[in-house]
Formats: sequence, structure tokens, C-alpha cells
Amino acid sequence: MILLEKNNFYVHPTAVIDDGCIIGEGVKIWHFSHIMPNCTIGNKCNIGQNVVVSPDVILGANVKVQNNVSIYSGVICEDDVFLGPSMVFTNIINPRSAVIRRDQYVKTLVKKGASIGANATIVCGNPIGKYALIGAGAVVTKEVPDYALLVGNPAKQIAWVSEYGHRLKFDEKGIAECEESKQQYLLENNVVSRIQ
Repeated sequence: MILLEKNNFYVHPTAVIDDGCIIGEGVKIWHFSHIMPNCTIGNKCNIGQNVVVSPDVILGANVKVQNNVSIYSGVICEDDVFLGPSMVFTNIINPRSAVIRRDQYVKTLVKKGASIGANATIVCGNPIGKYALIGAGAVVTKEVPDYALLVGNPAKQIAWVSEYGHRLKFDEKGIAECEESKQQYLLENNVVSRIQ
């Protein structure tokens, strides 16, 4: 059993944390959530109500997991990722109840700053690029580029977004500025990068 008072994080009395987990400082784990063996949860993460974090999952710092999310083995979330309410990860391409495929889990990487909207589904093996924004209810079936905005089923890219989540409007030179942060971005060969 983890000694809560020594680790400087909060766990609601109804939550369960299994042995072998690494829980960072300032983490909050809310009602009825289950953190399974050997997970790593970085500093200042917020794990909402009724969340399951399966064995060996890795969450970076400041990951926000909203209510009713299951994060299955094979998922890695880098820092500052947002997982919206009831969004879904998968970890097997061809699941069958009668066929055990625990040795065939497919990894899914969610890169720094990405946000996944409520009720979205991420089919395993499709990395989500940094600062990408996946719309509510989208079904992601392929790799998502950095800064991409995807919506629909199957998810299709409809725009590019800044690190603040605003749509970017590129000029004829391929330069765009975020209206809120004033950061500038370059679109070149269908790849976006921050230049300022």
C-alpha cells in the first residue's frame, strides 16, 4: 500500500491504487478511479472520476484526464495532454473475447500538449502529434500530425491550430500568428512548426 501522506498527492477514499505505481507530486485522483499496477503518473496530473489506468501506462506531467476514461496498457501520454470526458483508447486491432492477445497490445503515443475531445475514439497504433486537437466524437484511424485539428468519423483534418488551440490562418509565405499568444508558426511541406 502506498503511504499517501509521504508522497504529496491526493487520492479520494473511494479510489484504488495498486502496488508498483509511481505517483508524482501534486497529483489528484478522484472518486472511484483505479490506478493499476506499475503505472507512472507525472507531477500535477488530475485523474477524474471513474477513470481506469491500466498496467504500465505512462502519463507525463500535468495530464488532465476527465471522467469515465479508460487508459489501456500501451498508451503513453506526454506532458500537458488533455483527455476529454468518456474518450476511448483501444489497444488491440482485432479483439475477440475468446482469444487472449495480451502479448499483442499496440502502443499509442499522445505527444506533448495534445487534446482529445469528449467521446472521441483513438484506434491503437496511431500517434497523436504534439498540440493536435481531436474534436468531440471523432474516430482517429490514422496518424495525426503536430498542430492538426481533426473531426468526424473517420476523423479528417480540417485545419491547423496553435499551442493555445486557436485555428491558424497562414499567409502566402506560410506564416501564421496565434491571436492569443502572438506565437508564429510556419507551414512548409504540409508540416507545421513554431517559429517564435
